[in-house]
Amino acid sequence: MSYLEHQFLIAMPGMEDPNFFRGVTLLCQHNEEGALGITINRPSSDFTLADVLSQIGIACEDETLAAMPVYEGGPVHPERGFVLHTGQPRWESSMVVGQGISVTTSRDILEAIGAGNGPEKFLVALGYAGWAAGQLEDEMRENAWLNVMARSDIVFDLPDEKRWEQAVAALGINVTSLQPSGGHA
Repeated sequence: MSYLEHQFLIAMPGMEDPNFFRGVTLLCQHNEEGALGITINRPSSDFTLADVLSQIGIACEDETLAAMPVYEGGPVHPERGFVLHTGQPRWESSMVVGQGISVTTSRDILEAIGAGNGPEKFLVALGYAGWAAGQLEDEMRENAWLNVMARSDIVFDLPDEKRWEQAVAALGINVTSLQPSGGHA
């Protein structure tokens, strides 16, 4: 069985769940037990990086860093933090999740970011999207999602509001040609 490693899940236009409407989710893990992903285009209206760092006792003197948005990574465990970043997984709890993309869940990366010694590019998210065994596969058969190989430029270099349409474009599809729901043959 093949799994959707290093892939973006792109919500189809007909996705009604507000957690995923026009969402792009980077799959960090997908196996026989289920899937876990981080949504990359939902900036939080409640938190900045300064808020998150302050809550765990990490100082951040750089005002530009402090003002960075924190993303709503998904509806599951919104108290858990994830850092998507460029570079190799050199932190305490890191793994590669795409070409040029790693995810870290340990405090040491946040300490490095607060001190100005973090990865070159990063995105901090709270919460994740999770699927039980077979659930994501069922949703894909129901045409809820498109998938494409994850790209670091979409995660780190584009404004939030451009990530969905650029992920769709990475499939070679004009976003205006997408229909709210797919057909079945």
